[in-house]
Amino acid sequence: MCLTVVLLLVWQLPWLINFVSTPSGHSPFTLYSSLADDFIYNDMGDDKKLRRFGTSGREYTEAETDSLLPFFYMRQLVADGRFPDTIMGRAVTPHEVQQSNLIERFNPRDVNTRGIELYPLLESMPKRVELAMPDDMFRITADGIEFVRMESNDVDREKSERFTKALADKGFHFPATRVSGNPSPRKSYDEGYLLLDADHRLFQLKRCANRPFVKQFDVADSIRLEHIFICEPSGRQLRGFATDDAHRLYVITADYRLAPTAVEHFDPTRERMLIIGNMIDWTVSVTGDDAVRYYAISADDYSLIRSFDRPLDSSSVPGLHFTSANDNYCYPRF
Repeated sequence: MCLTVVLLLVWQLPWLINFVSTPSGHSPFTLYSSLADDFIYNDMGDDKKLRRFGTSGREYTEAETDSLLPFFYMRQLVADGRFPDTIMGRAVTPHEVQQSNLIERFNPRDVNTRGIELYPLLESMPKRVELAMPDDMFRITADGIEFVRMESNDVDREKSERFTKALADKGFHFPATRVSGNPSPRKSYDEGYLLLDADHRLFQLKRCANRPFVKQFDVADSIRLEHIFICEPSGRQLRGFATDDAHRLYVITADYRLAPTAVEHFDPTRERMLIIGNMIDWTVSVTGDDAVRYYAISADDYSLIRSFDRPLDSSSVPGLHFTSANDNYCYPRF
């Protein structure tokens, strides 16, 4: 009985203190503007109304913010009849802006929570315009890739041998250490899966006209990749993102290269990341335990334009917890 009371106090008392006294740790929505060369963020002013400030110290009006962030607020500018013909010397149209815009989110839960290691491989070149879910699933074992028919729950030997041979012929060493895909037919196109083989080399696997398509990416031998994230943006300007064993962030380009970025550190097992990009610049925010790191990087070569850190309040009282924002598991932890 005493042990139960102690456990409840260790669990509930810190939670109650943190709930009453600890700030929410809110970080205001922030975007970099190349037109202003400034990070602009939304926050509450002294009058308790939503205001827009820059890290330079300047306050912006709502109309100024729309004009200084024309890619993000394109629809509002079009509705107001204020969308420009050129931005930073580039002729643009609303359609081009839509195609080049990029929004990607990464959460530790997606990495730390294990799922069922069965994946649908969509047909990337369907006869009809719409993508459709297949009638089988694949898994990658130490011996190769196996396709399991869902209706009969048996292995399609012929298809499994074809795809296993295609991967092996390209130098893939089984089993796969990472598998990343977007197995949804509700998208405009399909890029299949990004795979890391047993030697942490990067490959792409697709199903094209019911035939295997396998491509190895050009990655330097000195880089050991640890995590991969497939992306399928409307403009097809990239294929995904990756991190290595030193937590450096890379862009997986459309021409099968690995391009380093100015993001010096991103640990996908502990940190959240949000990328909001356009044809000129990207705003990358990495949220850690005690700060949010903001990077403005060039959309052309991913080099650094500007950066700053915003501290988060980390004064919470430690105690016993059963859940975490970093995974979906329930077990005692301090």
